[in-house]
Amino acid sequence: MKNIFFLMLMVQTIFAQQSVKSKYSIDDFILIESVEDQEKQYNKMLKEFSSDPTNVSASNDFRAELAVQWLAQGNVERYRYYKKSNPRFSARQFMYLVSALEKLFDEKKKYNDVKDISAELLEDLENQKLEDGVSRTPVLMELNAASNAMLGNIQIAQELIEKSSKDQGSSAREIKYFKDMQANYLNRYAIVMSAAGNHQAAYDILYKALKEAESNPYMIPTFKEVYKKLKGTSKGADELINSLQKDAYEKYYKEVEANYISSPQKKLEGTIPDPEDSSKNVTLFSADKQVYDIALQNLNGIPVNLSDYKGKVLAIDFWTTLCTPCVSAFYGFEKVIADYKKNDFKMFVINIFETEPTVKAYVKQKGITLDVLRDEENTAYNIQGTPTKIIFDPTGNIRFYAVGYAGSTDREYYKLKAMIEITKKRSIKI
Repeated sequence: MKNIFFLMLMVQTIFAQQSVKSKYSIDDFILIESVEDQEKQYNKMLKEFSSDPTNVSASNDFRAELAVQWLAQGNVERYRYYKKSNPRFSARQFMYLVSALEKLFDEKKKYNDVKDISAELLEDLENQKLEDGVSRTPVLMELNAASNAMLGNIQIAQELIEKSSKDQGSSAREIKYFKDMQANYLNRYAIVMSAAGNHQAAYDILYKALKEAESNPYMIPTFKEVYKKLKGTSKGADELINSLQKDAYEKYYKEVEANYISSPQKKLEGTIPDPEDSSKNVTLFSADKQVYDIALQNLNGIPVNLSDYKGKVLAIDFWTTLCTPCVSAFYGFEKVIADYKKNDFKMFVINIFETEPTVKAYVKQKGITLDVLRDEENTAYNIQGTPTKIIFDPTGNIRFYAVGYAGSTDREYYKLKAMIEITKKRSIKI
């Protein structure tokens, strides 16, 4: 528990970057918001420092970053252009490479590219040209297996998915750190099982995952396809999915309801069990001021007064760009926000400790659509661990708070939605 908790804290030195040239720093390079502008800066740097960029060791971090950012945009051609110069990827860059491949598989459906790139990266790992300090190797195996399954290479797919299950890094699936790590694994395992003709096994895996909220939106089309192959028809699939999702939501509704703060409190010291001694508590945040007294700037530098949201259920979530679980939770938040088109709910994600350029570049590069505020000095509530979310009723009383990532997009969605619905329901009686 101690290790999991401190993984969620703000400082993660494993991803620290080194500057190569005083004029051209990789730290500054990362803050350039678009990959196109990064590439222009890189080409300008080359003209000044070298006529042969592939042999300049000082350009390694820049080439690696460009490879990562182009792949994140789905541009495989530009990724390969920079990858062929054999850059050495940092732990941070390797983590983002794997995330980019997941997006290429889940959203772009580029199975041939995912198969080839994941195979190349796995070979680099085996030949020690690449190091995995963040337990992403099993994910590469899963992606390679699922891509091969989609392309009809069944034996290879089966061998790789079993290997991924036994890899020493597979235990990281149990840590609620990376987005949908267990849910993605179950979905990809089911894809391989179904491709091999074992539709019942695939169905059972997905049925349980949906019922227990170890799931995400990408699992739905897989389940529908498996259901059709097993039943011989699509009839009844949507109804079953809705039933499973309803069961999952009701489970977490009851779990969340037990944590409702029934006595009205506009100020509160939020505590959680001490990671080193569960019989003791440690302070998570100090709400020593009313939420409506807080004003923070958005990414355009415009002050946002939280008092403008009186009469609404208000959710605020504290995060940093170096906190992977923080950003993992955003996908569940987006689903919740999509449910509330009316004017009875508002959510902000509040970045702490980091500068405006750092946050703006990260938000742009990652395509984050949530409303972001900044509290660089951490003055609002003195947050001690991220991610931390706090829910306020329409009169500004704190009704829920929680720390950590729920582990899957759907579970994060169910839990936050339950907090909102319970707060709305109870506030009617105030």
